[in-house]
Amino acid sequence: MGVDSGLPDFRSSEGFWNAYPALGKLNIDFQRIAKPQKFLEDPTLAWGFYGHRLNLYRKTVPHEGFRILREIAENLPNGAFVATSNVDGHFQKAGFSEHRIYEVRTSQFTMVARMGLQIGYFR
Repeated sequence: MGVDSGLPDFRSSEGFWNAYPALGKLNIDFQRIAKPQKFLEDPTLAWGFYGHRLNLYRKTVPHEGFRILREIAENLPNGAFVATSNVDGHFQKAGFSEHRIYEVRTSQFTMVARMGLQIGYFR
């Protein structure tokens, strides 16, 4: 759903490399940069990548479909839960209850903090 809000497609190298041309020039794909050990191998590149993604997610406004889904959920007798593999936080930004969102991969905001802790950045 994030692509429809204007976020790059991270599953295809073309969308990813269009969002991060420097990584395209270095021939680094999403699977290689999105690993905790990248913070040890090349901390400047890793923090730059995640910082850029975090800024993209913060600046992007969820599209109208999020509101429509939220309204449907709110009108169900017992409400609804969201299970998502998106890490952009758009369900939260669109007003879904934090207690009714299950993030399969966790949010980008939490992920950056965890990676920093995992490699000892915040010690």
